Amino acid sequence: MIDSDKQVTYWINGAIDDLKSAKILIDRNRLLHGLFFCHLVIEKAIKAHVVRQTKELAPRSHNLLFLSEKIELKFNEDDEIFLGILMKYQLQGRYPDYNPNIPDKATVSNYLTKTKNLLIWLQAKL
Repeated sequence: MIDSDKQVTYWINGAIDDLKSAKILIDRNRLLHGLFFCHLVIEKAIKAHVVRQTKELAPRSHNLLFLSEKIELKFNEDDEIFLGILMKYQLQGRYPDYNPNIPDKATVSNYLTKTKNLLIWLQAKL
């Protein structure tokens, strides 16, 4: 049996730390890397929910929709669209031929704000 409280803390602390990294990267115009970290923030927060509900280790998946569906975590329509946007950037660093379109800095900064707000919402639901 796993220590689910310890696992939830691990995932949330990782999400909070990755949010700081995303901000630093975006502030320094490392937009693609910043978006990758935005994805990690939400992935880790959702994994905290998976652990809390299932009392099992989180799956080794990066798919936000799959992870959410596993525990029937419901998002509003705007947040679901945002999850889809973030999914485009989760492959960065994993595959050498991956070359997505990178939005302008204002858009990426808006995504960072959405990431922060969604993290706050996910933390409140734990």
